[in-house]
Amino acid sequence: MSTAGITSGRALTTLGLAVLMGLGGYAGISPREQNTAAGAGIGAVAGSILTGGSTIGTVGGAAIGGIIGNEAAKK
Repeated sequence: MSTAGITSGRALTTLGLAVLMGLGGYAGISPREQNTAAGAGIGAVAGSILTGGSTIGTVGGAAIGGIIGNEAAKK
């Protein structure tokens, strides 16, 4: 495996752990805020995977996922 593959794998693992650790903070927030945060976390991971670990892809995925999670909570 190349160094880039190892680095992006570590970044993805770190991001996944950060998302899981952040789930503990859901106790005092509304369901809409929960959906927004979960969407942002899922979007960040998906964006990272789809763009090979690029920062822009990760941030873009988080933004899009957050918007989708927020909109889904409106229904």
